[in-house]
Amino acid sequence: MATIIGLCLRAKLKECLPLHYKVDIRVSPGSHADEHSVNKQLNDKERVVAALENPNLRQLVDECISSSEM
Repeated sequence: MATIIGLCLRAKLKECLPLHYKVDIRVSPGSHADEHSVNKQLNDKERVVAALENPNLRQLVDECISSSEM
């Protein structure tokens, strides 16, 4: 779940911020059992691109960032 939330945050920030901004997503220390792995996955450009190539995951992220609640 942390990776999905992180992917949604990354996608929303990339959409809203100028291109020259660097986005770095990290989970709070101690908030996740596999904190290092989640941080590594969320900040690895190739892993993020590969995750977003999955149509089901891409749809979930698109629905999350297009929500009117944000």
